[in-house]
Formats: sequence, structure tokens, C-alpha cells
Amino acid sequence: MAQLPPGIRFITSFSRDQWYRAFIFSLTFLLYASFHLSRKPISIVKGELHKHCAASHEVEVDSYKEYAAQIQPVKKPFNASQCGWEPFDKSNYKQLLGALDYSFLCAYAVGMYLSGLIGERLPIRYYLTGGMLASGLFTAMFGLGYFYNVHNLWFYIMAQIANGLVQTTGWPSVVTCIGNWFGKGRRGLIMGVWNSHTSVGNILGSLIAAYWVSTCWGLSFVVPGVIVAVMGVVCFLFLIEHPKDVSCSCTPSSHGREPNISTEFVVSSKTFLNGASRCRIQMPALNAKENGKPQDPEMQHLLTDSENCSMSLSSSTVATGEGRHGTSAISFLGALRIPGVVEFSLCLLFAKLVSYTFLFWLPLYITNVEHLDAKRAGDLSTLFDVGGIFGGILAGLISDRLEKRASTCGMMLLLAAPTLYMFSAVSKMGLEATVVMLLISGALVNGPYALITTAVSADLGTHKSLKGNARALSTVTAIIDGTGSVGAALGPLLAGLISPSGWNNVFYMLMVADACALLLLLRLIQKELQCHADHTLFKEH
Repeated sequence: MAQLPPGIRFITSFSRDQWYRAFIFSLTFLLYASFHLSRKPISIVKGELHKHCAASHEVEVDSYKEYAAQIQPVKKPFNASQCGWEPFDKSNYKQLLGALDYSFLCAYAVGMYLSGLIGERLPIRYYLTGGMLASGLFTAMFGLGYFYNVHNLWFYIMAQIANGLVQTTGWPSVVTCIGNWFGKGRRGLIMGVWNSHTSVGNILGSLIAAYWVSTCWGLSFVVPGVIVAVMGVVCFLFLIEHPKDVSCSCTPSSHGREPNISTEFVVSSKTFLNGASRCRIQMPALNAKENGKPQDPEMQHLLTDSENCSMSLSSSTVATGEGRHGTSAISFLGALRIPGVVEFSLCLLFAKLVSYTFLFWLPLYITNVEHLDAKRAGDLSTLFDVGGIFGGILAGLISDRLEKRASTCGMMLLLAAPTLYMFSAVSKMGLEATVVMLLISGALVNGPYALITTAVSADLGTHKSLKGNARALSTVTAIIDGTGSVGAALGPLLAGLISPSGWNNVFYMLMVADACALLLLLRLIQKELQCHADHTLFKEH
């Protein structure tokens, strides 16, 4: 018999379940990357909506010819002034641009709390598809204002509000889906890699918007809107909500080996993000063949609801629910009572405040400080998201190894505050220094944000008290990300109000926000470290 080709051997080396998981991982990655792709254009177009026209008559002829040669000749839209696009060509342009950011993010924050509750009660595929089609429509609607010469501020604000509301369908849906397909093993690393879709979407959105920003900024919105709508159709055609829908096992296999479950009493102790340690004694179990079917990771409790590290037989039993279709949806207050939800939600509020301030205002800051045009500033701002990719993966890797989610977030927040101060000082020294600080700042700012919105949300959404109710993950995720979105709305708004007094004051505001995020985690960090010390003492005796 002839030897199989290397490519076929590679394909057959993976099981059917593994291929399905890889497919869902990639599909949800692309779906949410398209959401972020459609959010980025507004930050790139800001430099075109308002131009620094005060010194336009002083531009040298050579500089003007060089600039004119770089752009394609296009017909100037009616009523477009030399200072930008009316009504953003006035002296209060920063407040007006801030209002655009605030309208989107405030609608997103309010809608997120409702989205999780609605998402639990509807099929994920239909819910996500409808949200993506609507998001594509409203993203393109903003750009149509360019082609139809719309200069009414409320038109753009209403487009932002509508887009913010429908985009809330995305995050609870994709996190619930990825949580259904992947268990707790190496969750921090897997979620860290998967969460890079945020930065990938921002980078692609920046590049697409920057391509047309100087010639026809309306296409900077229309093209991303079309992409989101197309991905909505892909979602409808291919998204599989749960492994049971295609008869896949719920627990990822480990190199095809069956677990050998011992009949001995096993003592295990692991510290997790709510500050409590899961010091438990596992009851004798039958081997995998006698047990009949693998254990669903949704049934495994990752966090204890106890406030100490005591060992008890009662905490060892795995709570079983009524199944995916038989469990009732969790209430809003019930989700808030899960240990760690409130602390991490408030921490994310301040962490997301910092991240989204960079997301919406970084290109304009680079334009003002480095004196670059909108396209080059947009391209340069993508380096912040490149750093964010590495930051999210690093945070997940460290938290998996240390088994301390809160401590990992706290460590990165502690380093982020002085890094932001250095960024504000070093970025004025030249382009090379700005590039380095963008990468470092992106890693430290987005690391905690990525960890909380993914691995932490998935951990809390599969808490023991939920009794295996996988449908609760959508509500828990929505509460955490919804609270964080309040900070995402406040950050750009405050930046718009503070920036007229100087960009240094904006960076001071961001440093205070990082300090507040760290303070909110201190109790959980203390419990993690205390439980680790207690576990070390237990092993010595």
C-alpha cells in the first residue's frame, strides 16, 4: 500500500471533533473581528471631519503639490469647507466628535445588559445574524452622509446610537458559543489567542478606513458595513451553537487517549480568580468506560462560592443541570451574586475606559503631536493593536500558569500606569519613540481588558452555583462587558472634554483610571495570595 501524502496524513491526524473545534474557533474569531472592523473608521475619519485650517494659507507651494500628487482627484462635496465637514468644522469640534463616540458607546453599554438576557432566550445563530446585518446597515448609513451631503449632527448621532444597540448582539453570542465548545483546560491561553480578534479587527478597520479617508471618507464606513453584513450571512450559513448539535463530544480529547480515572481519593487544590481556592477531595469515580460518557466541561465548576480554602466533601460534587435545553435562564440579580462578578465588572469599567480612549482618540492625538495626515496617523495607530494582541496572549498564558486571574490583571495594571506617563512624554521626541511606546502601551492596556472579557467571563459563567446551566454564560458575559462599556463610553467623552486643556491632562485621567481598576481587584488579589500560602502550608504538613 502506498504511503499517504503528507497533507492527507496531517488532516487525518486530527479527529472529527478537533476539526469542528478549529472551525468554530476560526469562525467566531472572524465574526467578532468584523464587528471591531466596523467600529474603527470613526477614529480614522476624525482627522478629515475637522482639519486644521487656520494656517492653510501658509502652506508652501511645493508641499501642496506634493500632497496633491498623492491623492486622486475627486469632486469636492457640496458645502465641504476647508476646515472639514460641516458641522464638525467649528471650534467646538472636539466636543462634537466626543458626542459621536459617547452616543455609540452609551447605547452599547445600555444595550449590553439587555442583550445577554435576550440572547439566552433565542438561538445564537439567528440572534447574531440579525445583529450583524443591522450593524452593517447602520455602519454604511454613517458613510452615506458623505454621498448625500448630510450636515445634520443628529443624523450621525442617530446612526451611532442605532449601531451601538445592534452591536451588543455580538459579544455575548460569540463568548457563549466558544464557551460551549471549549472546556477549562488552558482557557486563559486559548481565550487570549482568540481575543486577538479585537486587535485584528481594529487593524483591518484602520487600514480600510485610512485607504479612503483623504479621498472619499464615506467609503471608509460603507466598505466595513458591507463586510459586516456579508459575515452575518456567513454566520447564518455555518455557525454551530453547541457540539451536541453535530454529535461531537463536549470535552476536548487529549491526543486521543482515554482518561484513566483512579478509584483512589485525590486531593487537588487550585486557586482561581474569585480569590477562593478550590481545595477539594474528589470522591471515588469509575473509569471512563464504565462511566459511559465524558464529563461536560459546562458541568465542571471552576470557582467555589466559599470564602475560604477549607476542604469539604460537599464541594467536590459536580452540580448537574437539566441540559442545555432544559435549564431556565438565570436572573440578572442571580448573576450578580456569583462571587467575583461585581469586582471584575467594575475593574473592567476602568480598564475599558483606557482602552477605548485609545481606540477612538489615538489617531487624532498622533495627528496633532506628530503632525501627520489622517492616513499616516491611522496606519501608525495600528501598532497599539499589534501590542494588544501580544498583551492578551501573554495575560492568558501567565494566568494559566499561575492560576491567578486577578493577580495577573493587577500586575499588568500596575505596570500600565507609569507606561502611560512615559508614552505622553516620549511620544513628543520623535516617530521612533512613539512606535516603541505604542507597542508596549498596547500590550499592558489591552492585556487585563482581554483577560477579563474572555477567560474571566467564561470562568464566572460556569460557576458551581449555576449547576451546569450553560445558558447563564450569556448573561454573566453581558453584565461584565456591559459594565465595562460604561467606562468605554465615559473615556472618549472625558477625552473630548479634557483635551482642549492639553493632551497631558488626558493621560493623567487615564493613569487615574488604571489605578482605580487596580484598587478594585485588591481584595481578590489578597485572597488569591492568601489561599496560595495556605495551600503551600497544607502541602508541607
